Amino acid sequence: MRNSAQPPAQKPDDRLARRNVWVLIAAQAILGAQMPMIFTIAGLAGQSLATNACWATLPISLTVIGSMLWAQPLSAVMQRHGRRVGFVLGALLGAAGAAVGAYGLSIGSFMMFSLGGLLTGGYMSAQGFYRFAAADTASEAYRPKAISGVMAGGLLSAVLGPQLVKVTAQAMVVPFLGTYLAVIALNLLGMFLFAALNIPKPRPRVAGEVQGRSRMELIRTPAIAVAVICATVSYALMNLVMTSSPLAVVGCGFETGDAANVVTAHVLAMYAPSFFTGHVIARFGAPKVIALGLTILAAAGAVAMAGVELENFFIALVLLGVGWNFGFIGATTMLAAHHTVQERGRMQGLNDFVVFAGVSLASFASGGLMNCSGGSVQAGWAAVNMAMLPFLILAGGALIWFALQPKATR
Repeated sequence: MRNSAQPPAQKPDDRLARRNVWVLIAAQAILGAQMPMIFTIAGLAGQSLATNACWATLPISLTVIGSMLWAQPLSAVMQRHGRRVGFVLGALLGAAGAAVGAYGLSIGSFMMFSLGGLLTGGYMSAQGFYRFAAADTASEAYRPKAISGVMAGGLLSAVLGPQLVKVTAQAMVVPFLGTYLAVIALNLLGMFLFAALNIPKPRPRVAGEVQGRSRMELIRTPAIAVAVICATVSYALMNLVMTSSPLAVVGCGFETGDAANVVTAHVLAMYAPSFFTGHVIARFGAPKVIALGLTILAAAGAVAMAGVELENFFIALVLLGVGWNFGFIGATTMLAAHHTVQERGRMQGLNDFVVFAGVSLASFASGGLMNCSGGSVQAGWAAVNMAMLPFLILAGGALIWFALQPKATR
């Protein structure tokens, strides 16, 4: 009797995707180390250079603004010339930003030091596209694991970056100058990793060919709108609290080394869950994982407001990192599943523009709340964490609204 059973479905070949993921993990680990380095010391260096303490975190704010401004140009470069060109350009911008920052430190110019942050933002923006690049050659089943795998590379950067701060921060006569010189070296060496990246360039546009939905049509899609909102809130709140944490730790009587250790624990918590976040998303779905991330972010704020002992800082910043991981990776996965290859350039650029616009506002607010609220370090730190609440309500409301939408309209 003839067997009429259908042959088993062929398993997707993700060998190329896995190779690209390993390259991006290495880039996240080596090049990504500069971000915890800069976020650990830029506020402290700014505080030593600025004439008004309220502006201490301006260098970090300008880095985030740079990320926002570079997001769409870099996305357009990658859409036209490929991921490799965009990532090398990002590393060169990182090196240039560190060079300008180092020059500002050497001459004692707060403005020059801060302007270096705008160029550093170009690297930060390029790094944000690593997660999308991981999905480019991955099958639908492997996509969330590829994204979370690349994010896991940040685990090494979480160790490497703050340890380099400890070695370099006071290594030269000018405090923190050695750290910025180390950042230049990381960028110039790390950009050669992208020679091993193999992601096909997007097919050139053919005249008259349909190029997918416009930006307005994309952002009106419920799943995309909610993904963008949740990614923005997750990243902005993480930045809001993390930017002020070194100032709060040192302001409460602890050492710069303690601040570096807190940042290390935070960045480890940002990336360590990535080893299983993709599996959790694949099993339970992105919206539920995003909701869990928002809940953990709320818990981080509660712990931070409960006291200013060193253990409070450690626990709050660890929770902040885990909450960011679930919220941001969940939102990225949700976004990547709802646009086409033709729409990739405009949607990913728009997403990161919106995300880093929110992060820029959070970064500006962080310095003002920390240094200019209530007249004490403790009051400023409480104000920073209280500011999380309305945005958590916004993102949570967006998720509830999405859950109530008919599946056909999502």
